[in-house]
Amino acid sequence: MDPTAIDEQALIDSDLGPNTSAAWRAKLHEIIFGHETPAGRGFDVALIIAIGLSVLAVVLESVESLRVQHGTRLRVAEWVFTALFTLEYVLRVLCVRRPLRYATSFFGVIDLLALLPTYLSIVFPGAQFLLVIRVLRFLRVFRILKLVRYLSEAELLGRALWASRRKILVFLLTVLTLVTILGSLMYVIEGGEHGFDNIPRSIYWAVVTLTTVGYGDISPQTGLGQAFATIIMILGYGIIAVPTGIMTAELTNAAQGARGRDACPGCGARGHAGDAAYCRCCGRGLA
Repeated sequence: MDPTAIDEQALIDSDLGPNTSAAWRAKLHEIIFGHETPAGRGFDVALIIAIGLSVLAVVLESVESLRVQHGTRLRVAEWVFTALFTLEYVLRVLCVRRPLRYATSFFGVIDLLALLPTYLSIVFPGAQFLLVIRVLRFLRVFRILKLVRYLSEAELLGRALWASRRKILVFLLTVLTLVTILGSLMYVIEGGEHGFDNIPRSIYWAVVTLTTVGYGDISPQTGLGQAFATIIMILGYGIIAVPTGIMTAELTNAAQGARGRDACPGCGARGHAGDAAYCRCCGRGLA
């Protein structure tokens, strides 16, 4: 069983005692948060299917031809799914000992955000299309299908991103400075008669050119401007490689660090579980 579910269940039992209310909440918690019992797995599978259907309804509603023919049905389906998810959210809050802790957790915030767009659409038409955020709830499939081991890989990527945050920030500030200078120069070279009618628009062109996107909505017409644009394009290839190199280096460091923590200091065996306290081969305590 999921360790978090066991801990939460223990908190409920110790807090409320063996009364009817506690038993009801414990059973509800087992169904909603548990993944080992038939009822819990059935609830999780039904939840995943409902999430998929609700996201599909939102996506189909964005297609004009389908919206004209089936708009009412899709909106009704959207409200039905929202009502079900609202009930689910309320039940999750009721069956945990610390509702605020759940509400402020990662999944708690995602569960709440998955409800708000439908209600906001009453005041702000079109907000319902933000319901595609419900797709984030598919992350629960890692627990449901016992794929928790893959979360360690996500943690490795997260550590690499966090370790490279300063380098990436410096890189972004450098690029921002560079496109400001390049855009201003192109504004001086081309001028408004060729579409570069102000510096912000010229900076936009510099960003599009430096990132090698090349929309083509603005393009230099003079020989000097085209030569300058060529230099920026070539420069762009070199700049794109910088964040890739930063992330590669940090991923390598993070992976090496993870392997070092995983190795047994006694026999050097690897491949231990993330929460293992002792070596699976020699029994020595892991650092």
